[in-house]
Amino acid sequence: MNPGGNIALFPLVGGTANQTGFDRQELNRILDLYGRMVAAGLWRDYAIELGKEAAIFSCFRRAAERPEFRIEKRPALRRKQGMWALVGEGGAVLKRGHELSGVLAPLERKLVRVVE
Repeated sequence: MNPGGNIALFPLVGGTANQTGFDRQELNRILDLYGRMVAAGLWRDYAIELGKEAAIFSCFRRAAERPEFRIEKRPALRRKQGMWALVGEGGAVLKRGHELSGVLAPLERKLVRVVE
């Protein structure tokens, strides 16, 4: 409180209104795949980055290295190439599309090969 008895509101810098994120269904789908990859011994850690332009889910083989894969959601590309992208360790876009399931398909196939 300030000395006059009025409440001074803290200004929002950047706020959450401009932040891109995953909705519950998308995050459940990604975490389901992540859990199966951990069970198969392929991944050990993950990180989530929520920014103004993109939401990124990074998957790591070990915690101390670069992510093996990044699953990116960029709403600005929704009407162009598709807002979902699967990015490899070197930064190359491996798959891009309008649907999350199509972008996760290469990882699902990799998991099927490991289990067989």
